[in-house]
Amino acid sequence: MTHKREIQGKVVTIAGEKTISIVVERRVMHPRYHKVVKRFKKYLVHDESSECKVGDEIIAIECRPLSKTKSFRLKTVVTGAK
Repeated sequence: MTHKREIQGKVVTIAGEKTISIVVERRVMHPRYHKVVKRFKKYLVHDESSECKVGDEIIAIECRPLSKTKSFRLKTVVTGAK
């Protein structure tokens, strides 16, 4: 069995009926200035039961491509929106 990639991020938009858009933040060391800087990337995640709201912190797991840009599905909601 292959390893499925898991990403954790914050829901920024509800992008359709069963789709949410999340932003994943990672911290990397700048090659020249040796300072920790933030890098961001957005992913589309499949939310079958439409349970997520904007502001939720979620974990998504990699799956087969569900559309042209969507290849992650919702695993769990870590924290709800404030």
